Amino acid sequence: MHPLAELELLALPADMKARFLHIAEMLEEFGPQRVGLPHIRPLESKLWEMRMKGRDGIARAVYAAVQDRRLLVLHVFVKKTQTTPRAAIAMALKRLESHT
Repeated sequence: MHPLAELELLALPADMKARFLHIAEMLEEFGPQRVGLPHIRPLESKLWEMRMKGRDGIARAVYAAVQDRRLLVLHVFVKKTQTTPRAAIAMALKRLESHT
């Protein structure tokens, strides 16, 4: 997990963090090919999003597959609009670039 994404995740409400862990465990156990909507969906380029819903709203964790089939969480945010904001995608891509 990108260090800044980890801080963003820690700032989420407890129910959304629990949902994140549940989806992450499913991805680890079954692989991304067998976990689909409503839990994850492709965004663009190499990016995917984990979709978390809680009592206080909706959050997303944007991630990418990196070397050795590892998933790297790049950006976590509370979603306030219908679509994933361009700024969130740009932030994830920037963090992915700096990781490689």
